[in-house]
Amino acid sequence: MTGRLMLLDTASLYFRAYFGVPDSVRAPDGTPVNAVRGLLDFIDRLVRDHRPGHLVACMDADWRPHWRVELIPSYKAHRVAEEQTAAPDVEEVPDTLSPQVPVIEAVLDALGIARVGVPGYEADDVIGTYTARATGPVDIVTGDRDLYQLVDDARGVRVLYPIKGVGSLQLTDEAVLREKYGVDGRGYADLALLRGDPSDGLPGVAGIGEKTAAKLLAEFGDLDGILAAVDDPGAKLTPSQRKRLTEARPYLAVAPKVVRVADDVPLPEVGTALPRAPRDPEALAALTARWGLGGSLERLLATLAS
Repeated sequence: MTGRLMLLDTASLYFRAYFGVPDSVRAPDGTPVNAVRGLLDFIDRLVRDHRPGHLVACMDADWRPHWRVELIPSYKAHRVAEEQTAAPDVEEVPDTLSPQVPVIEAVLDALGIARVGVPGYEADDVIGTYTARATGPVDIVTGDRDLYQLVDDARGVRVLYPIKGVGSLQLTDEAVLREKYGVDGRGYADLALLRGDPSDGLPGVAGIGEKTAAKLLAEFGDLDGILAAVDDPGAKLTPSQRKRLTEARPYLAVAPKVVRVADDVPLPEVGTALPRAPRDPEALAALTARWGLGGSLERLLATLAS
């Protein structure tokens, strides 16, 4: 693999497209395609601005893996629309977005943009594994701060975090993380699990907010160092902090496995090189006519060809 690798947190981006592009953007039959066209516009802008040599649309084959739920049952529980026993739980998704996801997948496949999801894992884990295996620079495009944990200046790994659309991106490196959170990429996962995250159903440690978590990490280095300090009567912890961290030990014993992205996912063998021309022009033409992809697809095709 030569050149920059760009990894898309695809669901994060098509959710943003869905809410950022008016639902008046519709197919010829009146079906909303705002997420489809918005995502194509996102990819076009990302390729034009950052010129990756490789691009992978990483997918949630399982947005709430059972192995994470077993450790922390509240993990993403508030987003479950329907529980399943033999398949991933059904996520609560807007009614007019769900039908657009298969269209997005079909368009990416026809274009020849690598689309990778692995059963039992989230897109974050796919991204974590590609990042761990990369031998060159990596751009991770996501609206999910959880992936800040992968930022690594030494390896050229940064997160492109959309502020508004993808025309305004926060290029997140270690300097940005230290300025905003007081930690580097390796420390961000520990910060997140201490602080908690209501959007993911992670309780965190009661009474330990973001600033306190950052101070503890600055003082003791990492989660293991903090827990060692709890057992050390001479460590500089307030009685309240020591009490709360002691009470949270069962949570802190399992939270790292839940919060830290996997880096050993069994990835399929797929070509990741950025395509110059569609893999399946006939299928793409049919999708364009059926869904009225118009200028969004034309612009992306022109960018890929250039």
